[in-house]
Amino acid sequence: MYFFIIAIGWLYVTLLMALTEPNWIASILSFFFYGLAPCALFLYLFRPRKKRDRRDGAPEKKD
Repeated sequence: MYFFIIAIGWLYVTLLMALTEPNWIASILSFFFYGLAPCALFLYLFRPRKKRDRRDGAPEKKD
């Protein structure tokens, strides 16, 4: 659950960094390549195991 807080914080920092760019094209590109792309990869890799197993069709483990 804490990975959502990390992702929100990272997007906030990269948004502020993108706002300091000299033009709007550099701003959009820096937000995408420094913010959205790594954040999407992070959330994809560290999503909860239960959702990953459900998506892959694996049977759910019972404790």
